[in-house]
Amino acid sequence: MITKVYTIKPSNTVKDLLNILKTNRIGGVPVVDDRDQLLGMVSDGDVLRYLSPTPMGIAGLVYIIEVGEMEDVLREKLNTPVKEIMTKRNLIYVSPTEEFETTIRLLSKHRLKKLPVVNGAGRVVGVLSRGDIINNIYEQIIDN
Repeated sequence: MITKVYTIKPSNTVKDLLNILKTNRIGGVPVVDDRDQLLGMVSDGDVLRYLSPTPMGIAGLVYIIEVGEMEDVLREKLNTPVKEIMTKRNLIYVSPTEEFETTIRLLSKHRLKKLPVVNGAGRVVGVLSRGDIINNIYEQIIDN
């Protein structure tokens, strides 16, 4: 489990989010309130889906955006609050004492890359990634 958790507030912008993702070389972060309570998750995939051009034209198959216009659209979208693109429904998380098998099942079943770890008070205390699980399997089974 990663215990140095990078988080973002819902009022921060997509630009702020991109800075956190790039600077820390991560693919997503929990969205938290001022008390570090989990409000949602936001990933690099959420950003790409939000920033991708909207199809226009015949049957939505033609992209009618010139390069300069595309840059303007992207710059404008960078000021959008994270709360507009974060996943906030059906949040999946685990407790710090969750069974290893349950964690694997959740990551696999829901095709998650990251799983927030939330304590009894509702605060985000860690993040589990697919890599953490792979490393644990290797250390416990293969490298033992």
